[in-house]
Amino acid sequence: MFTGRYSRSGTALAVAALLIAGHAQAQTLVESSLEARFQLDLAVPQAALMRMMPAGFTTNVATQGAAKDANLRVIFIERLTINDAEGRSVGDGSNLLVYLTVPSTDPSGQNAQVVIGGITEDPADAPGPFGVYLPATTHSLHRETASGSGPIVETQDWVFTAAGGERLEMHITFERGVANRGAPRETRFYSGKNPGTVEISRQQQVLDILRNVTTNPRDRVRSFSFTAGGGSYAALFDGTERVLSWDNIVWMNRDVMRP
Repeated sequence: MFTGRYSRSGTALAVAALLIAGHAQAQTLVESSLEARFQLDLAVPQAALMRMMPAGFTTNVATQGAAKDANLRVIFIERLTINDAEGRSVGDGSNLLVYLTVPSTDPSGQNAQVVIGGITEDPADAPGPFGVYLPATTHSLHRETASGSGPIVETQDWVFTAAGGERLEMHITFERGVANRGAPRETRFYSGKNPGTVEISRQQQVLDILRNVTTNPRDRVRSFSFTAGGGSYAALFDGTERVLSWDNIVWMNRDVMRP
């Protein structure tokens, strides 16, 4: 058993011009990290979501595939190592956080992710690079694995709360499967508060999809609960939200660049 301490301003046209100019600039490495993640893809009220999106951005909701109908991702992250561009540890060298990202199309027409919220263990990480992280008043991660004659069974318990009443909490027990390593890819992440803030994430991950309502892989989730809402997140999680995909990201190797 392991228990860690990890226990709108401006016009769309102006934003588009800035984004297009940014795409053409050189990129500078900011930091690198090795992470373990658990991602939930959800369908939440679109009107509430759009109130948290910057001008000129639209949600990019897939019409097929594993992410079909998902307009929000809740991503629980254990940052095992964090290093700056010279390889030195950043802060304590690790962190625990959860953030909310929206699959989007930016004003220039390119696919992107918009970060609209998050709760972080490290007070120095709030409001964070996107200006939207809340410092955690409660933060915990518990993992447990059990093996015998059958499959390896893993339990993950993640709990985050913030002073305004925001809460993102997940408990899951599942059978481990054979995970797939994807090819490296690059994704642009924009701030929901200030769309002029962008990070480019070059990342490679090993992904194990445990349950999905569209692609219907063998369901390996034995038990699951998810609690979210409160404070600034109340309208997003009003009881009508639906979880669409349960994705265990065994590891992610990630370089963060800025234009």
